[in-house]
Amino acid sequence: MPILTTDMLDVIQRAILSFVATVNEDGSPNLSPKASLVARNDTLFFADIASPQTVENLRRNPAISINVVDVFARRGYRFNGAASVLAAGDPARASVAEWVWRTNGSDYPVNHVVRIDVSEALPLLSPAYRFGGAASEDALRETYMAKYGVRKRD
Repeated sequence: MPILTTDMLDVIQRAILSFVATVNEDGSPNLSPKASLVARNDTLFFADIASPQTVENLRRNPAISINVVDVFARRGYRFNGAASVLAAGDPARASVAEWVWRTNGSDYPVNHVVRIDVSEALPLLSPAYRFGGAASEDALRETYMAKYGVRKRD
C-alpha cells in the first residue's frame, strides 16, 4: 500500500523548500535545507547541490527525516525512512539531475542524488488548527500570505 498520498505530493510541490535531518558522526543532528525534493511513485529524491556533510552522514547512517511544510497553510508532513546515494549510472539519478537543471539552470552542480525509501509519514499541523477558534486552512493561508506580504497570482 502506498505511503505517499495525493495531499502529501501536493504539499511537497507547494512547499518548495524542505529540511533534511541526518546524524553527524558524533551523534549530533545535521539539518540541511533542500529545494530539490521530488517524489516519484512512492519514493522521495533530492539532489546534493552543496551538502557534502549530508551525503557523508547518509553513507555512514541511512536514517533520515524530512520535514516539508506549506508555510502559508501552516501544515505539512514529516517523512522518515532510509536513504541511499545513487550510483552515477542510475536512471533515477539522471532524471532528478535533469529536473534540477531544467528548474534552476545547467550551472547548478548535481554532485549526488539521494533516494529515500519512506517508512513513515506523519502530519505536521500548526496549533492554529486546534486552538484559538480552530481556523480553516483557507483562513490561515490568507492570514499568513498577508502577514508575509505575498499576493495571489492571477
